Amino acid sequence: MTTEPFELRKTRRWPWLVALAIVIIAVAAFGWWRTQGPAQVVFGTTLKIHYEPAMAGEQRIIEYIGEHIAPDYGLTLEAVGVQDPVQADRAVADGTYAGTIYQHQWWLKQVVDANGFALTSTVPVFQWAFGIYSDRYASIDALPNGATIVVPDDGANQGQALWLLARIGLIKLDPAVEPRTAKLKNITDNPHQYQFKELDLLTMPRALGSVDAAIGYVSQFDAGKVPREKGILFPPAPRTFASQLVIGTPYLSQENIQKLKQAFADPRIQTWLKTTDDPLVKGVLVPVSAE
Repeated sequence: MTTEPFELRKTRRWPWLVALAIVIIAVAAFGWWRTQGPAQVVFGTTLKIHYEPAMAGEQRIIEYIGEHIAPDYGLTLEAVGVQDPVQADRAVADGTYAGTIYQHQWWLKQVVDANGFALTSTVPVFQWAFGIYSDRYASIDALPNGATIVVPDDGANQGQALWLLARIGLIKLDPAVEPRTAKLKNITDNPHQYQFKELDLLTMPRALGSVDAAIGYVSQFDAGKVPREKGILFPPAPRTFASQLVIGTPYLSQENIQKLKQAFADPRIQTWLKTTDDPLVKGVLVPVSAE
């Protein structure tokens, strides 16, 4: 019997490995494209706008715009109250809501820096009345040396409070620091030896009776049933702290978002803020100032 010579050969596996690698790379690239590519949310003509429930006047502004202005731009607005500001900003960034109006640019910067949300401030809408309250003294000049003053414990609003005191000459701030973002450690001169305490804005009304003065928003003292007569200084609201219509950055070019921006920039809003008798708005939310 004769046999033909034969040769054993190993099966080549590398072509299969290359093919598998190509598939894996393609899947990964598609996933990256899905996360980095255009926004998946496309807004219709009915838009949800967030407001902070503690600031009741914000809801009234959205309702006013929804009734009197938005229809002229082909839009329907739905006011949505969410107390947690970070949760609300996340919802705007991911397209759950079309926008929010609760924050000024300094708070927005603080939120974006901490969370990396893709958010953009667009047009100023209103300003919150901000002032100094006291249960013990009738004027700012009556505050004694060593008075205990409560300021907000969050960086953005603490800066506003300290800038207020610096503008009226009661303290001095480090000139190397942006005054609107100043913190207690940035006070360089405190001639009246004020003692500063930090508190959450929402707890200030309850604490007013145990301190000499507190600095915060009129709306929150109103909510805490503190009479406005307890306010000893209400300086003009600076434009830099104006509330902004904040929108998720990926959606800015969408047609209905462009219309939303136009609606919130409509001059009728500023006229209404100046003339309304709504107790939740008058003296609480004021027109955007020129400076």
